[in-house]
Amino acid sequence: MAKFLDIGGERFAVGNRTLVMGILNVTPDSFSDGGRFDDHGMAHAHALQMVEDGADIIDVGGESTRPGSREVSLEEEAARVIPVIEALAKAISVPISVDTYKAEVARRALEAGAAIVNDVWGLQRDPDMAGVVADADATLVAMHNRDPAEDGVDVMSELMAFFDHTLAIATIAGIDRSRIILDPGIGFGKTAAQNVQVLSHLDDLKRFGLPILVGTSRKSMFGKFLGLPVDRRLNATLASNVLAVAKGADIVRVHDVREHVEACRFADLVTRPLSGEPNG
Repeated sequence: MAKFLDIGGERFAVGNRTLVMGILNVTPDSFSDGGRFDDHGMAHAHALQMVEDGADIIDVGGESTRPGSREVSLEEEAARVIPVIEALAKAISVPISVDTYKAEVARRALEAGAAIVNDVWGLQRDPDMAGVVADADATLVAMHNRDPAEDGVDVMSELMAFFDHTLAIATIAGIDRSRIILDPGIGFGKTAAQNVQVLSHLDDLKRFGLPILVGTSRKSMFGKFLGLPVDRRLNATLASNVLAVAKGADIVRVHDVREHVEACRFADLVTRPLSGEPNG
């Protein structure tokens, strides 16, 4: 039986097919596309194109989280994302996510029309975040993170303990489990080898009984292992996400939407009995 995920008053069947979350970075310094869409008009147009290409969710981020990036103030981040979210909420029918770990930015984004908070610290950085999500009946993407990356760590055991703590925080705050998505945080506080280990054991996260989101798009591990520059990582990203779907990922967070919609559609035919076609 498919799981169900509540987003913005709508119920999504999770398990029938892979959902594609399109990345919209309105930052000047994102590792992959920094500065391309920091103009509101260009950001709006790119979001519309991603929806046309088949995106199920648009994820708007106003602060780069790449290694060595500059932390921005609450007001600067809000000034980047809120106008974009307000405009998109009037223009598209798919849910909008805000990529932030700051509770006040999340609160304003939800008021502006976002339905999802994508917190790269999984409720464990800003103590007010859980309350903001609960009060708005918003959906939460809770990502695993650590700082810094460290060799010798049992990364899967740490992931499990981290999510146990995140879910305890969510329960106390009153966030319903039908509104929680887990993200193992590929590329965040992990070595390249640990990222591969997480992908290899992604199905271990199924014990939580929650949808799993994976974000490998253009990550540095492809540079580490394959020597690929950022602008040549699409093929490796597609391969990693198809493998993630086979290991239980329900949502993939990507820059290249059309290519992933097509790849995931075929992966679903093979791996998901409820995808609408026989998988034999």
